[in-house]
Amino acid sequence: MASTDQSTAKASPVTEMLQSLKPINQLSVHGCSFAIFSHDMKRQIETHHFCSRLSQDFLQCVVYASNEPKAPLLGVEYVVSDNIFETFPPEEQKLWHSHAYEIKSGLWVNPRVPEMIAKPELENFAKSYGKFWCTWQFDRGDKLPMGAPALMMSPQPVIPGIVRPELLHERDAKYGISHESLQRSRMEIEEPEMISPTADYWKQHGKGFAIDFEETEMKRTAPFP
Repeated sequence: MASTDQSTAKASPVTEMLQSLKPINQLSVHGCSFAIFSHDMKRQIETHHFCSRLSQDFLQCVVYASNEPKAPLLGVEYVVSDNIFETFPPEEQKLWHSHAYEIKSGLWVNPRVPEMIAKPELENFAKSYGKFWCTWQFDRGDKLPMGAPALMMSPQPVIPGIVRPELLHERDAKYGISHESLQRSRMEIEEPEMISPTADYWKQHGKGFAIDFEETEMKRTAPFP
């Protein structure tokens, strides 16, 4: 692959004028939180979610390692309301994680957005479930996206789901916030009457999920020449 000079890497002003970039322009929420690898819960990372709401019950998010201009794109997360989640078959529910603890504990923040403005969206998030696939395991030093996608889990108040204090303090210092203060201010945010025991599968069963590749015969509609 030929190298690309930084001066030509950015789209030209003419290109930007001609292309609408409509899906990107729908991104309206920036949330910063933490995620844990399902297959190796010793690995925790800070994540930045840029989300668009397609309906009251569904969001889709692109997830970056930071909010810097050249931040690595880590993967995607899909977020559904508890009502939608309950319609999933049990095998699908196992792949999803709950958000109630993440919101109410102050782990999820909307950087530089006052809590009063963010609160309606936080209330929706607290009753939601997410499925997050990491396609670039940047934390292990990969210079490019390598290998199979990894399923990610949300932090929880039990080991090994507790976020490491140094990660949390570094994030809080970066944005001049206190997750403890946010936690106190969010005590009255409602969460689902019962968080599904099928979500956050590791909490009940002590097992995660990992993807591996398997060579398989291709489905053919006509013989190859």
